[in-house]
Amino acid sequence: MESTVEELMPRLLPVEDCELAEDFDPTVPPRTPQEYLKRVQIEAAKCPDVVVAQIDPKKLKKKQTLNISLSGCQPAPEGYSPTLKWQQQQVSHFSTIRQSVNKHRDHWKAQHLDSNVTMPTTDDEEGWKKFCLGEKLYLELTDQISSDESPGIDYVQIGFPPLLSIVSRMNQATVTSVLEYLTNWLVEKEFTPELMALCFVSLSGETIITRGSLSNSTTG
Repeated sequence: MESTVEELMPRLLPVEDCELAEDFDPTVPPRTPQEYLKRVQIEAAKCPDVVVAQIDPKKLKKKQTLNISLSGCQPAPEGYSPTLKWQQQQVSHFSTIRQSVNKHRDHWKAQHLDSNVTMPTTDDEEGWKKFCLGEKLYLELTDQISSDESPGIDYVQIGFPPLLSIVSRMNQATVTSVLEYLTNWLVEKEFTPELMALCFVSLSGETIITRGSLSNSTTG
């Protein structure tokens, strides 16, 4: 047992050895520092090298909900907290808008995109920049095109607006990735109204995208 203990937990401190039986009573406090360290070595030697957790794989397949306690949040200063009436109005408006979003999303998912609309894959950063901003602006910001060239009315050149027919086909992971691409490019490159508008729409969420794009979707 002595050699096994030394292999698992080599002695690092210059302390004297201590004779201690393996079946010592753990409820009795150690009498000396040497005895304490010896107990630690013996207990560690009894631990298995590998411990396998018993996890039910069925539970991992289910959608999990994360509950966060807000008990630690500081209350709003007097006069700044929303009234109960205002909160109820927001809940009512949210429910109405959510139903509208789902209705229009189901409609546009069933429609075919125009032949010139080819959405990039989620991990295609450069492809999304060209798709959102257009090849004209994308190449201008990368100093690869002259400023006297006209973009015309081709969406491939001027960028596709965030119409619901396009946004409805983007899952949450894609929306998050595209927002990250645009914000990173905003830091690396110069300010452009198109880039700021796209960032604002992504941050505002699908509710604002729907309200802003439904009016344009009839012409897009």
